[in-house]
Amino acid sequence: MPKIPIIMPQLGESIAEATVISILTQEGEGVEADQDVLEVETNKATMNVAAPCRGRVSKWLVKLNESYTVGSILGHLDASTEDAARLGLDATTPSMGDAQVGHASNESDLDATLSNEGEARQRSVEPTVRGLPVPAHVAGASYMSPRMKARMAELGLHAADLAGIAGSGAAGRVTIEDFEKFIANLERSRMSPASTMRVAVADAMRRSWTRPLATVALPVCLDPMLVHRKNSDLKPGPALYALRALALALGENSAPAGRLVGSRIVHPSSIDVGFAVEAEDGVLVPVLRKADKRPLSELLVRYNELVSLARQRRLPPDATGGSIATVTNFGTFGLTWATPIPLPEQTLVLGMGAGRKVPDWNEARGQFLPVTEANLTLSFDHRVLDGGAAGRLLARVASLLCEPKKL
Repeated sequence: MPKIPIIMPQLGESIAEATVISILTQEGEGVEADQDVLEVETNKATMNVAAPCRGRVSKWLVKLNESYTVGSILGHLDASTEDAARLGLDATTPSMGDAQVGHASNESDLDATLSNEGEARQRSVEPTVRGLPVPAHVAGASYMSPRMKARMAELGLHAADLAGIAGSGAAGRVTIEDFEKFIANLERSRMSPASTMRVAVADAMRRSWTRPLATVALPVCLDPMLVHRKNSDLKPGPALYALRALALALGENSAPAGRLVGSRIVHPSSIDVGFAVEAEDGVLVPVLRKADKRPLSELLVRYNELVSLARQRRLPPDATGGSIATVTNFGTFGLTWATPIPLPEQTLVLGMGAGRKVPDWNEARGQFLPVTEANLTLSFDHRVLDGGAAGRLLARVASLLCEPKKL
């Protein structure tokens, strides 16, 4: 009876590995084709691995809470020769993932080969970053020797993790002694493991901060939007109004959302805009595709669906990545002003603060009248945009929010 491998699939763009968090089918149990057999967690979502065909689980090669790379053999299925042949899943061909498998002389050799390969692949996966709490003070690790960098690579650390080390070497160089003393002091502190989500957010922000970022802001009157929302059968939230306004503004001129690569500006091919959703121990950014082509009423259903999926950490692959800008409503936390950071692959992030009643001078009536006002902020890659272009884009977004019927 052929032994068919269960292989870690490509679970999304740029996903290199996943952590097994639940085994849904035990050894010896029968499964159907495409039945979920494992639950795994990536840095973006919780997803399932399905059986490649009908059969019986003969052996698992995985352990809970350990990471496995894409393409790793996670276990084996005992399948009928007919099922294996019909689906092209021949256990004696190199397509299983390693040429050595094709030379296995019998099922025993094949099982041993796959087991050894699975264990070898599992051992080769190291944590991307180890979550060490680092105090933020003094100048930090400005100069590091090759030996120091090698030691950091061994522990999976980045320069940003060592901001609390003051180098004692020449010209402020951080010596290996400085580093080992720092690590020893940390070991005496209370520590907890950083979640996969927190590590992913930290890595994204570290990469984003390699660019010169700037922020412009503009107060906007929310009263027209609030009246429109009150009179609508469906009730879009402020963030969706802002997302649609930004999408329309970028649809008129997409250059501000371009990315600088070398000496060229790469213009977006589609106005795909993400929005920030707070999830457990981090933030996810679902994406609304072609947001400039779809009216607010059409976007709302998909928006609400993606918010729910994001909070469950079950976003589908087509709703993640590839966005050209993000909208975040930090006003939900009562904040009136903030400077969000664009994602590494984006140039822009639009933020909206909490609405407040403020006096506004009415020229026609010659008096101050109360209006609901909120701050809009636009953080951007200063290599691509200057303050004038960013200000014009933000002003256009604000004007569209004042005419919600156009959204």
